[in-house]
Amino acid sequence: MPSPMSGASRGLHFPHTVTDALDPDVVEPGRSLRALGGAGPVMLIGGAEDKVRDKLILSRFAAFAGGPDAHVVVIATASSLGDVATERYRELFGDLGIGRVTGLRPEERAEAEDPGPAATLSDATAVFLTGGNQLRLSSVVAGTRLADAIHRAHDRGAVIAGTSAGASAMATHMMAFGRAGETPKQRMAQLAAGLGVLHGVVIDQHFEQRGRFGRLLAVIAQSPSLLGIGLDEDTSAVVYADRSMEVVGKGSVTVLDGSRVQTDAHQAKGHRPILVSGAVVHALPDGSWFDLRGRTLLAEAPGEEREASE
Repeated sequence: MPSPMSGASRGLHFPHTVTDALDPDVVEPGRSLRALGGAGPVMLIGGAEDKVRDKLILSRFAAFAGGPDAHVVVIATASSLGDVATERYRELFGDLGIGRVTGLRPEERAEAEDPGPAATLSDATAVFLTGGNQLRLSSVVAGTRLADAIHRAHDRGAVIAGTSAGASAMATHMMAFGRAGETPKQRMAQLAAGLGVLHGVVIDQHFEQRGRFGRLLAVIAQSPSLLGIGLDEDTSAVVYADRSMEVVGKGSVTVLDGSRVQTDAHQAKGHRPILVSGAVVHALPDGSWFDLRGRTLLAEAPGEEREASE
């Protein structure tokens, strides 16, 4: 099995260290680390990513972004910490060798609709959505010029990353809020429209730490066309343009497939438990690869000769 960090068979180069990312013998000057000729990778982070020690996930993001030639735009709308969140990531990314970091924090839709913030993303090689409240992020940004700019950046190859709330908001169908617990119950979770960077999935974060298995299972039982992705803390699911997904980090990514499920969710009343039978559960630790289109485990990283579901 080829090393996921080599990326040679994907048309990508993933440096083993951030120092490698800055080495002109490893990366051509002026060339960011992204999928060649396609949409950039999407990094879904379960929250509480390591910011002190190895910084494995943030280092991968910095490598994708392009090191000293990168322009990272941090969007901190979800955060209640004001500019503190922006400055924290500005410092972190600077320490990881990022050339330029710009912070945006629109608090009203009119600000996100203003041409100025959207223009900031015109040369961005990476966008990072902070944690906080995903409903705040979606209600302020979704459907605005700024959201369009995020999509355009992604389409031209920029890496788009979101941690915690920023990860949940990445999907078209967003886990807005819900209750903890292992047993799926009626009215356990509420969906809302997200930013729509990823289609056909619903994403939950702090998954193992906050006991969110039940609510994600309830959602995919009620909406079996969606694939549930549960992200543990300090863990990232990296989704590539071919819909293959790589797991990076210290926890696991749980994938719930309800395409063959039997359920009484349409009959259950109030907040009672619902019947869910036949759901397929994948628990994927660091180094695992998964095909989101085919809904199957991959034995190794897909080669450039075939796409993930072929």
